Amino acid sequence: MNIDFTYHNPTRIHFGRTAMNHLEEELNLYGRNILFVYGKNSIKKSGLYDTVMKALAACGKRVTELSGINSNPRYTQVLEGARLVRESHSDLILAVGGGSVVDCAKAISVSAWCDGDPWERYWEKGGKLANPVVPVGSILTMTGTASEMNSGSVITHEEKKLKLGRVFPLAEVTPKFSILNPEFTFSVPKYQMVSGIFDIFSHLMEQYFSGDDDCVSDYLLEGDMLALISAARKAVKDPSDYEARSNIMWCATMGLNKILALSKTQDWEVHMIEHQLGAYTDCAHGIGLAIVSIPYYRHIYKYGLHRFVRFAQNVWKVRPEGKSDEQIALEGIQCLSDFIAEMGIPQRLRDVGATEEMLPLIAESAIKCGGYHVPDTAEVLDILKEAY
Repeated sequence: MNIDFTYHNPTRIHFGRTAMNHLEEELNLYGRNILFVYGKNSIKKSGLYDTVMKALAACGKRVTELSGINSNPRYTQVLEGARLVRESHSDLILAVGGGSVVDCAKAISVSAWCDGDPWERYWEKGGKLANPVVPVGSILTMTGTASEMNSGSVITHEEKKLKLGRVFPLAEVTPKFSILNPEFTFSVPKYQMVSGIFDIFSHLMEQYFSGDDDCVSDYLLEGDMLALISAARKAVKDPSDYEARSNIMWCATMGLNKILALSKTQDWEVHMIEHQLGAYTDCAHGIGLAIVSIPYYRHIYKYGLHRFVRFAQNVWKVRPEGKSDEQIALEGIQCLSDFIAEMGIPQRLRDVGATEEMLPLIAESAIKCGGYHVPDTAEVLDILKEAY
């Protein structure tokens, strides 16, 4: 562990079948005015909407609703939520849904009392948080982002064709509480379930493919990957397998609450490319990550060959006998590709609405970062062409 760190995560997690029993005790910690943020119709169909409203009524809350949050939340929705917070003097933002809803709630929380344009201040310029923040609580219905236990918020500015993420200070912006009942994820369509699964896997790989030291975090990341692979295979066969879905849910939360990233440099280029893919196509985030990952890793594996060899052997159980390090590494990447196919995830950009004309625009606008190697625009374009 060669990089010094300070770790603190203030989110209180209620996990399991009885997790909702804690909602009223959490609500009673806040004032009367609640902004209730959710997606479209799924929580009404499942009955969760009624359950939440009953708890809010029992606690004497005055509720303002913001519904229809997109899977890639829009900046216009953030601004609408910020307006509602100011008008209703919201004491708490309660986000019920997947990571996109929670991301949007966090964006609303930092934007409501911001002087000037929040997008420019916080997402484009990365400015210091300098205004009051409205507390956020979440009830999760889909796993993937770990937004329930981190301070990140990814928002799409439709007019500018930019999808940008911002990690805010944990103490102020991470949800104060999050309710995680795996049963709430059972009704998620398979396409969204596998998208979430690969979002989790990508988070783990972005943190894993960096560094040269013997770091505890790498062993923990491998363990989370192995648990996720096992649970994902069971969930695809039986989406109502509680144990599998509970393991996936906790893999997601652990995967991006920063504990597995301690003393790591990290990569995140796959996410940067996919963000711009999403800005142009509005594709499901995890699906886009899966499509980009294979050509990206085939492009950069030689720069961190030792780590890709370890990935192949420790995660995919590739046998090394009679093989060069390069052959082992490439076999591990192929195992990842086979897993993507096994999950039923599309593997070409054209399958999610990308056109050839979009590729240079995506490559140009994608933020360039990376772990073992930082690709330039030409390299990103090559990766996109390979994925097309």
